[in-house]
Amino acid sequence: MHDSSQVQNYLMDMDGVIVREDRLIPNADRFIERLREAGCRFLILTNNSIYTARDLAARLRHFGLDVADADIWTSALATARFLASQRPNGTAFVIGEAGLTTALYEIGYTQTDRDPDYVVLGETRTYSFERIQRAIRLVDAGARFIATNPDPTGPSPEGLVPATGAVAAMISKATSVEPYFVGKPNPLMMRSALRAIDAHSDATVMIGDRMDTDIVAGLEAGMRTILVLSGITSREAVERYPYRPTRIVDSVADLVNDVE
Repeated sequence: MHDSSQVQNYLMDMDGVIVREDRLIPNADRFIERLREAGCRFLILTNNSIYTARDLAARLRHFGLDVADADIWTSALATARFLASQRPNGTAFVIGEAGLTTALYEIGYTQTDRDPDYVVLGETRTYSFERIQRAIRLVDAGARFIATNPDPTGPSPEGLVPATGAVAAMISKATSVEPYFVGKPNPLMMRSALRAIDAHSDATVMIGDRMDTDIVAGLEAGMRTILVLSGITSREAVERYPYRPTRIVDSVADLVNDVE
């Protein structure tokens, strides 16, 4: 890695960087092992707010990658930290699953549908139209609108499914209120992750497989960036963007020997 002697911390996306389609990226486990050997701090990031860090750590262990809960940072955790900084011990009407509801509970938020401070929208596998209607009415009545991430779709065995960004658009269209998205590509997600491991952007690299979320968020947060081609972005597609990563590699396997 260029100037690798100055790199002390690593942030990395999960899907497309560490795992892909329910399998571990080859040598991703060796890369994490090398980071530990070198004493580097790291976090594995995901915009998915469905699962808790404990859930995701268990999933990765199932794939053969031994990580702790504290090694994972989700958009739900970033959203909770943001809300705690803005309005401590507030109230929220929440559309989401355990990853989001647990994160809000742990920062002292009360979840209610009666005059909440916020409507907080996250990922869920079964969106309830009744709850979406309730969210629309609460936002229209003055609740502040927060969403964990802007991803419009997610994958499923049957094909694409609507995700947080798509449902947020429905609420916005009905209320004329745009949400504040906390997750990538908002650099706030990166800065909250840096604070979680007490790291500085100048000594940190962001590794991701998406130019429009991982790389731009890392760039705007002041970090060096590495695009891996093990996810959804091809080398040719990079040329379509007005910004470039610091480096492009095939996968994290190419970085094992660069960690110092």
